[in-house]
Amino acid sequence: MSQTLLSYPDIVKRGVGASKVTLWRWERAGQFPRRVVLSPQRVAWIESEIDEWIAARIAARRQPIAA
Repeated sequence: MSQTLLSYPDIVKRGVGASKVTLWRWERAGQFPRRVVLSPQRVAWIESEIDEWIAARIAARRQPIAA
C-alpha cells in the first residue's frame, strides 16, 4: 500500500493555516496527526491522516452547539 507524504507547504495548501509551532503543539497534545521524521531537518505528514483530520473538523462543525 502506497502512502503519500505531505510537506508543510502541502498542509497549508489543504487549508490548515496553522504555524509549524502550533502543529507541533497540537501533535504533542494528540490533536493532530504525528509527523514522520525524514531527516534531522525534514518532516512530513501522511496524506490520509491529514485528510481524516480535516474531515473530522468538518464533521464536528455540523454538531449542534451545546448551550
